[in-house]
Amino acid sequence: MKRYLFTSESVTEGHPDKLCDLISDAILDECLKQDKNARVAMETFASNNKINIAGQLTTNAIIDAEAIARKTMKDIGYKNEFIDINPENCEISINITRQSPDIAQGVDVGGAGDQGIMFGYACDETDEYMPFAISMAHKLSRKLTEVRKNGILPYLGSDGKTQVTVEYRDDVPYRIDTILISNQHAPEIEINAIRNDLIQKVIKEVIPEKYLDENTKYYINPTGKFIIGGPLSDTGLTGRKIIVDTYGGYAHHGGGAFSGKDATKVDRSAAYMLRFIAKNIVANGYAKKCEIQVSYGIGIAEPISIYINTFGTNTISEEEIIEKIKSTFDLTPKGIIDYLGLREPIYTKTTNYGHFGKSELPWEKITKL
Repeated sequence: MKRYLFTSESVTEGHPDKLCDLISDAILDECLKQDKNARVAMETFASNNKINIAGQLTTNAIIDAEAIARKTMKDIGYKNEFIDINPENCEISINITRQSPDIAQGVDVGGAGDQGIMFGYACDETDEYMPFAISMAHKLSRKLTEVRKNGILPYLGSDGKTQVTVEYRDDVPYRIDTILISNQHAPEIEINAIRNDLIQKVIKEVIPEKYLDENTKYYINPTGKFIIGGPLSDTGLTGRKIIVDTYGGYAHHGGGAFSGKDATKVDRSAAYMLRFIAKNIVANGYAKKCEIQVSYGIGIAEPISIYINTFGTNTISEEEIIEKIKSTFDLTPKGIIDYLGLREPIYTKTTNYGHFGKSELPWEKITKL
């Protein structure tokens, strides 16, 4: 029997990197509400009680980036510069320019906005066709936010992280070996109360009982205290949680981040399209798991290469699957944008708890190939 452990992590919406991702995506969505053809490449940096927003923006939309940033912080639940950041009085600097005309001339004619490689992945380990470890880690992070915002555990702060270690037997999830949760909290709450609450009201509410046993290890705030969080405890930066955003390390990653980028940037749009295709290959029974890679060149519309790996689980040849992909889907940037409807302001829905595995997103739909 083949046995091994595999670990994935997730973070809550109050993690400083996710704060920055959400501000960048909120600016993108506001641009798209006013101008479907907006070109947006927005980066946010957070440290102490300061926010820096910079990037390229070519649009007819009129936006107030500072107001968007302050509202985003309030919605997350930040409120105090002495423990995380204060939306009311934090310093915000803006440095936004237009897209380089050298890049624009290639995008204007339908080409990719940059060179690069992108990956898509799916497997049959969960109902949403995601790897089991990252699926569980995201559900724990989402639950942490839920119990904080709905008042079940009001002493929790915005900033938090989860990590799940799964024991596989013959490549099938068998049990959960370890669960790690670190979440910001009010100073008056005792660590034992926090640990008991998170086990009973988060972990056992989320994780199916059959995966937990007497040997499952729980680490809750293992340092003993997590009062200072957000950008006060750690700098935040757009695009730094690329593995959390995708497959939890279970599949390859091309290196390009998602948040703050409009769909002409194939880092984002092609990764979404490849997830759609990989998911449908698995859902249609052509393989139990599937990874796809494509590459693009700046200003070139068609992919330079397409690669597929079904890890020996395919029911038809990989060459046939590639031919199905080529004959069924237009993988040019324009083709992807039109097929998935990527000019709509949907991107703040993607920012937290993974960009994949959410049934409401267009690249998660199942269709017959």
